[in-house]
Amino acid sequence: MRVVLAEDLYLLRDGLSRMLTAHGFEVVAAVESGPELLEALLGMRPDVAVVDVRLPPTQTDEGLQAALAARREVPGLPVLVLSQHVEQLYARELLADGAGGVGYLLKDRVFNAEQFVDAVRRVAGGGMAMDPDVIAKLLARSDRDAPMSRLTPREREVLELMAEGRSNSAIGQRLYLSESAVGKHTASIFGKLDLAQSDDDNRRVLAVLAYLNGM
Repeated sequence: MRVVLAEDLYLLRDGLSRMLTAHGFEVVAAVESGPELLEALLGMRPDVAVVDVRLPPTQTDEGLQAALAARREVPGLPVLVLSQHVEQLYARELLADGAGGVGYLLKDRVFNAEQFVDAVRRVAGGGMAMDPDVIAKLLARSDRDAPMSRLTPREREVLELMAEGRSNSAIGQRLYLSESAVGKHTASIFGKLDLAQSDDDNRRVLAVLAYLNGM
């Protein structure tokens, strides 16, 4: 699986490259600036991009903007964003096209190799990997949103794990529910959020967007 990595801190960039390589990924480019990232993504068309939000030359959201520009040219290009802090605006921008294959992790998660690699694989496979802290903050901010207020506490728990990219089976294991029970909760979430019948993977993305767009 081919990866383009963007991180301006050399030690972290080198460490991530080594970690990914050790887990069977091929790091085809490891860059340190926004312009280099955009060039690498468009030129190499990797299976997944792992991107620090803040890159030179602006040190604001250069990495995120380069990744979004690449996704406009290559729809559905899988992108896993790394950030030091929870930024709702960044998460909303990343998910805005509803195409899936996106992730948002806090950098602290990088030090858990198993969790980080699992997130990279899920995003590369077209799924979603949202940091639990990001989801918790987004859900807290959306308490006043009418569609979200329709959800039961259990449905909110299911939605939180869904947004992390967990399958129904994995959600069931975490919440000690049968897979069929999770399926019923998921169907109820889709209904309460007024999500029309379509591919379930797409509706999972839309379910997350439902509360992001209400902030």
